[in-house]
Amino acid sequence: MDDIEERRILVPDNEKARELFGLNDEHLRVIENNFAVKLVPRGNEVIIQGPEDVVEPVSRLFERLIAVQNRGARINERDVRYAVRLATEGQEKPLEEAFSDVIIQTHRGKQIRTKTLGQKAYVDAIRRSGCAFGIGPAGTGKTYLAMAMAVAAFKNKEVNRIILTRPAVEAGEKLGFLPGDMQQKIDPYLRPLYDALFDIMGTDSFEKYLEKGQIEVAPLAFMRGRTLDDSFIILDEAQNTTPEQMKMFLTRLGFGSRAVVTGDITQVDLPEGTKSGLVEVQRILEGVEGVTFCYLTERDIVRHDLVQRIIKAYEAHSATVPSGPQGRPKRP
Repeated sequence: MDDIEERRILVPDNEKARELFGLNDEHLRVIENNFAVKLVPRGNEVIIQGPEDVVEPVSRLFERLIAVQNRGARINERDVRYAVRLATEGQEKPLEEAFSDVIIQTHRGKQIRTKTLGQKAYVDAIRRSGCAFGIGPAGTGKTYLAMAMAVAAFKNKEVNRIILTRPAVEAGEKLGFLPGDMQQKIDPYLRPLYDALFDIMGTDSFEKYLEKGQIEVAPLAFMRGRTLDDSFIILDEAQNTTPEQMKMFLTRLGFGSRAVVTGDITQVDLPEGTKSGLVEVQRILEGVEGVTFCYLTERDIVRHDLVQRIIKAYEAHSATVPSGPQGRPKRP
């Protein structure tokens, strides 16, 4: 039987200790459930008890989480679970880097930061590329992080405008019968983009910049024939573009502009038999200088843990079902 070792980890202050340990020490329970150790909290100190070969990686895990806190980031249960996963896989070193890349503060003072290694790679791709593609499942932060990067670039005067666009494709729900003018009919398609900007900028700032034309939210069809200079342009839900629409969008880029294209190629809502521009563009632009493709996975999901399990279940199911051109099950 392995000798039991005891090690003490001191957290800088009581407030950080409460945050690190979690409400009713729930974060400590998460760690205990994944390692053969017993964790005993005492004030701003935690005592780790267990076999030496387990106490050592758990100690390093706490030290890295404390390092993240010391860089100004707040720790929640999602962060602890992700850190535990990295530790069990031996990927501990980049933890501080992944958690501590603060992009911007919202109007309420909340920090928007990367929360996974995939998100960190995605944000870095946006920083260094004229056109970055973020491809991955729902909940990985593709659109929200792109929005945060756009607002940061706008506030730093790197660009003069933010332009947000989506293809107006119905995902099974027919909206054409709804009353109202054209803007009222297309607003349901664009609402997620508005919501993200409200959260980051606040309603008053958003409305002010929208009125001045410095922020534009519009369906993709409205981009045709334009050249967009000094702009940060985001194309969201790009899996629902046709190849022609994707080419049209990418050729709108003008001087001083950057583009981010986001989408989930497993959720294509185009009519049966229609090619997805996002699927095709990966082959066309592979290796083109200034273009970066970044792929996020279920590991990068920052919503409820259940979302990760749901997506994994769908992926497992899809692997057993023959698929057609867009990943749809083939008709019998």
